[in-house]
Amino acid sequence: MITAGNFRKGNTFEMDGEVYQIIDFQHVKPGKGAAFVRAKIKNVMTGVIKETTFNPTDRFPQARIETKEMQYLYNDGQLYYFMDNETYEQLPLEKEQVEDALLYIKENDNAIIRFYQGKAFQVVPPNFVELVVTHTEPGVKGDTATGATKPATLETGLVINVPLFINEGDKIRIDTRTGEYLSRV
Repeated sequence: MITAGNFRKGNTFEMDGEVYQIIDFQHVKPGKGAAFVRAKIKNVMTGVIKETTFNPTDRFPQARIETKEMQYLYNDGQLYYFMDNETYEQLPLEKEQVEDALLYIKENDNAIIRFYQGKAFQVVPPNFVELVVTHTEPGVKGDTATGATKPATLETGLVINVPLFINEGDKIRIDTRTGEYLSRV
């Protein structure tokens, strides 16, 4: 059991027969009245985000989320196939379950699949990935001291801001948690 007073980002709990993940929370102590917890929670199965308030003493059963590292194989236009690296079983997933992660992974890359009661609900890319720049404006020689950036399209279709010295064909490292450029590889 988890109490609303002990909420932390990323915790999962069951409420009203649904499983929720805490995206953000705030303990509020008004001048008058009792304290409460304001939280932004996401339904892990449907992806719906809502804001709600809880009494700090409210108790909820903690949801057991299983994770498994799997390899992204291919998509057939409708489904995206991941393979269990141990049993070689293939798991087809819908676009809604994988679309955020697809910006960072390409075929044959590994990703973490999250399950609740045996049903996959989320694909999490590795924290750091290396991708090739497929399109960007040419850099200007000597214009690197300003810290300015320019947009660059990567091999997965993701567009991020990169320093001016990055050119097409460069391989760069990206933090998938923030979507920011880290370094040239």
